[in-house]
Amino acid sequence: MLRFVDDLAGALYDIFKFMIRSISYLLSGMLMVAVPIYLIVWVIGIFQ
Repeated sequence: MLRFVDDLAGALYDIFKFMIRSISYLLSGMLMVAVPIYLIVWVIGIFQ
């Protein structure tokens, strides 16, 4: 029974670790793309 609980806890840990890593990669990618595009549009807006 203890081995089953240990395996279940390990599986849940792996699932949550995967989800958190995926969300953090998504957010960092969005920031790396959105911030330079925003700055470019802001600079173009100043010169118009």
